[in-house]
Amino acid sequence: MPEFNFGGRLIGPDHPPFVIAEVGINHEGDVDKAIQLVDAAVSAGAEVVKFQCHITDKEMIPTDMTPGDISTERLWDIIKRCELTEDEERRVQAYCQSKGVMYLSTPFSREAADRLDAMGIPGFKIGSGECNNIPLLEHIASKGKPVILSTGMNDLVSVTRSAEVFRRAKVPFALLHCTSMYPTPYSKVRLGAVTELRDSFPDAPIGLSDHSLNIWTCLGATALGACILEKHFTVSRSWPGPDVGLSIEPQELKDLIDGSRAVWQARGGRKDILPEEQPVIDFAYATVVSIAPIRSGEPFSRNNLWVKRPGAGAIHASRLEEVLGRRAARDIPINCHLAVEDVEGFS
Repeated sequence: MPEFNFGGRLIGPDHPPFVIAEVGINHEGDVDKAIQLVDAAVSAGAEVVKFQCHITDKEMIPTDMTPGDISTERLWDIIKRCELTEDEERRVQAYCQSKGVMYLSTPFSREAADRLDAMGIPGFKIGSGECNNIPLLEHIASKGKPVILSTGMNDLVSVTRSAEVFRRAKVPFALLHCTSMYPTPYSKVRLGAVTELRDSFPDAPIGLSDHSLNIWTCLGATALGACILEKHFTVSRSWPGPDVGLSIEPQELKDLIDGSRAVWQARGGRKDILPEEQPVIDFAYATVVSIAPIRSGEPFSRNNLWVKRPGAGAIHASRLEEVLGRRAARDIPINCHLAVEDVEGFS
């Protein structure tokens, strides 16, 4: 899998997971809360904080629709209330830069993509709702910047069609498995889809955008090769907001960053013996020892031989049966590691 360069951050199996702290609209349209969320993410060790760029009348028509089980409030009212102006977004972006953390934002319209491009963002993170919005994907791809695409509510056929947009534009892209349920029950997370995407799109790093509670499924995805992890983030779940209830708090974000790096370091490898295990082998292995004095010429039996630690002897415990019935080549005191030459006809 090729390395994926996203704003100077290399993403791929040879690099620690790229953990996206998804603020989204958890600021409720309050730029000061947005700044507070950046501070909380930075204190937890985040390297990227992501928002959502909403220009309501450019992404939807007026509607009385509510967002399903997420809220009983009208979707239009939620999005309108949670808009940040371009000046406010630039203020948040500048604050992120001052804190040394990457600023990202998800566009939901052509105009939002244009705004973010003009702001100089390093790449685009596209939500699942736009995964099959080919006209918008083509518009974003025309910017020539790398893309991270969530794939909730889409199957492999649909995702393949979207991936072809970026391939044609020669735009690097990554794909995130996602289940668009808020929150997602663990039984609906389907971590097997991470593996399926990895096998189906060898030219794209794969990750997980997770809406389940806690961080456990992200750690599991890391073990399966996920290179990008995205979780909704808030200062406190006591805050108001439609996405706050399924968001992780600062300590959980820190645990996710630390835990995913630990799992990343631990994954892979083969079942063989490491040279670094030798010091433990020296005392933990059992080898053949005498458990009674043995005279020269006396046959070995379970009455005078057994296996004990430390593993400093020449004959490993697994070879005891090969020794039993043979005769001692010399007098052997009790509690003595047997040498090969102590056993007649043994090699």
